[in-house]
Amino acid sequence: MKLPDKIGTLEEAVSCIGDGASVMIGGFGVPGTPFTLIRELVRQGPRDLTIIKNDANEADMGVDHLLVSGQVARLVTTHIGLNPRAIAMMNAGEIEVEFNAQGILAERIRAGGAGLGGILTDIGIDTELANDKQRINVDGKAFIVESALRADVALVHADRADPFGNLAFAATARNFNPLMAMAAARVIAEAEQLVPLGDLNADDVHTPGPFVDELVVLNELSEEYAVVQR
Repeated sequence: MKLPDKIGTLEEAVSCIGDGASVMIGGFGVPGTPFTLIRELVRQGPRDLTIIKNDANEADMGVDHLLVSGQVARLVTTHIGLNPRAIAMMNAGEIEVEFNAQGILAERIRAGGAGLGGILTDIGIDTELANDKQRINVDGKAFIVESALRADVALVHADRADPFGNLAFAATARNFNPLMAMAAARVIAEAEQLVPLGDLNADDVHTPGPFVDELVVLNELSEEYAVVQR
């Protein structure tokens, strides 16, 4: 059986994202953030997006471009402290921000990818983060019910990929990317290097090709990527 070639153009790959879509974006600060896919999302301009990302990046980088263009209605994240624009927009009521403890965000996404309805945790149970959340007692101990997270689309950045969409991430750039690739209805990956099918050792594949719908090969990297030196 011949495996399909998933390589496509940047424009076509991102065109599936429409107004009101929920979009998971991989990355932890700079490492693993798909800056090229984000730039194209800004260019195409869908509105009222729900963005699920560990952070809001910094000024003039990544998610900040989506904030500048007014495309974000809601941000599900762990922190926005490195982005003054995100803080100002939240305080002005221009975007809704849902904060999660970092591990909880990862677990909610993992649960979404695993087909679970949610997770039980006592993290934040005595804080305002637990307000209005369902509680449950197990063996006499109280837990918060944190719902699973899924999205319409996930945008991920890989170091290497083959034409079928098997992905390998570089070191800590793996972060949220494999989890998000399992928790979205459609997955678009950008890759720095394209290798022939079969060149990736099985143990080096962090996201198997069946999870990836479209692959964009990067011909060059913008200055945003250069913050990380490997």
